Amino acid sequence: MTTDQEISMSVTETGATVWLTGLPSAGKTTIAYELAGRLRADGHRIEVLDGDEIREFLSAGLGFSREDRHTNVQRIGFVAELLAANGVKVLVPVIAPYADSRDAVRKRHQQEGTAYLEVHVATPVEVCSERDVKGLYAKQAAGEISGLTGVDDPYEAPESPDLRIESHQQTVQESAAALRALLTERGLA
Repeated sequence: MTTDQEISMSVTETGATVWLTGLPSAGKTTIAYELAGRLRADGHRIEVLDGDEIREFLSAGLGFSREDRHTNVQRIGFVAELLAANGVKVLVPVIAPYADSRDAVRKRHQQEGTAYLEVHVATPVEVCSERDVKGLYAKQAAGEISGLTGVDDPYEAPESPDLRIESHQQTVQESAAALRALLTERGLA
């Protein structure tokens, strides 16, 4: 049985998609999970659509060609919009290297009247390569892989994101706080 409070929460909760784009090891996922914890603590409905998990479960079989990357981004964008339209704050830490793919996701949200924010986690490739969370930069340098975004495959940085986070110049907590402030400013948190 549903209580009046639960019904009230679901009716008043405003969903949104917050797309965190940036190079591998930029800090996207770390920031997303930090923000998710803060928002959950305040009673918001939150989902994190982690790029690695999506690749494993929703986009298994896709490679890293431009077409496959576009398909992956569109699938994630569809799921994010669906959740956001139903009152969930959806945090999407995904590289999404191509501007036209991200723009298509934004347009889908606009057509559906769903809030969408693009956040560029603007960490320089040199810093990402030092962090090398998954060992991708080392593998690329050793010639074991190719097509690494920002190294030997393009990354088209957003020209005018809703927020640019310089994660190499602030803590994860400061980055999450800046993103939380943007959500509050836009009436989404």
